[in-house]
Amino acid sequence: MDLPLNEQVPDPGHEFSPKTTYLNTATCGLLPRSAVTAVRELADAAAAGVAAGFGDFDLVEAARERFARLVGVGAGRVAVGSAVSTHVGLIAAAQPSGAEVLFAEGEFASVINPFVVRGDLRTRFVPLEELAGAVREDTALVAVSAVQSADGRTADLAAIREAAAHHGARMLVDATQAVGWLPFDASPYDYVVTAGYKWLLATRGASYLTVSDEVRETLVPLHAGWVAAKSMWDATYGPMPELAPDARRFDESPAFLAYHAAERSLALLESVGIEAVHAHDTALAARYRAGLADLGFEPVPGDSPIVSVPGLAARQPELARAGILTAGRAGSLRASFHLYNTEADVDRLLNALAD
Repeated sequence: MDLPLNEQVPDPGHEFSPKTTYLNTATCGLLPRSAVTAVRELADAAAAGVAAGFGDFDLVEAARERFARLVGVGAGRVAVGSAVSTHVGLIAAAQPSGAEVLFAEGEFASVINPFVVRGDLRTRFVPLEELAGAVREDTALVAVSAVQSADGRTADLAAIREAAAHHGARMLVDATQAVGWLPFDASPYDYVVTAGYKWLLATRGASYLTVSDEVRETLVPLHAGWVAAKSMWDATYGPMPELAPDARRFDESPAFLAYHAAERSLALLESVGIEAVHAHDTALAARYRAGLADLGFEPVPGDSPIVSVPGLAARQPELARAGILTAGRAGSLRASFHLYNTEADVDRLLNALAD
């Protein structure tokens, strides 16, 4: 089976240099060579004691703008940070005591825990497929991943958004397992959080929060430092004269190594085009699902590049010893396919599972 648009996907030997059959992007993506170069240059400058070693805010802004284009919003709606849980914590802190927050069962912990640990919010969990129908009049917020980390199932975001709007609830989407392979529009949602070290091919320490103009004033920038100021270079000492008027007020002081990498990785994704990445990734996953069926296995149904096979998590260590990196999640063997993978990678995994 030929991969559609495969000629538009960079040769893995050009931008990537895996030494394994790497099928674990849902855990952590690979850094492209250009990102590795950017990190090394910054680290070398920091070691040399030259000004370039301080880190470049212009590259942080470039990463913000690239991410904004990727998800279809203006850069003024995007805050940069270090982790999804930190962004979610701001949203959790803004909920009134006693508010109900609705989740899918088995949702990723970073989406849930900032609400749970408050102790004064009502949290409710229902199966993912029932989420839209479970929104009710007293639901304040629906929090859901666009694509489930454990097994690759995709949420019906349009239906959930319609139900939330009908009942006057806000909506938080974790797009970590979506943005980077799935064409995704963040503009309809109140809040979108995205980690940058998986499908966006950066490192831990880069993450993004988008907020709608309507809800921006409802969030308090609890970790505001000088970078959250309207004019940050005039806010390095003493109380902040004025917050940034847009989502930059929710910025964390950037981890420059992560953002120097992120700017290069996002540039690569832009140059390839998410439609091409989507076609490539999902074609590989379809090949794997078909091969699994031929072997008598039943993966979790879906069409995402995250493919989980219930009951096979115990195979993960032996695959790793053979140089095939997957993940064991919730009792399932999880493989995930991205632009550096090939049909040969799929076939090697299938052959190993057939043994």
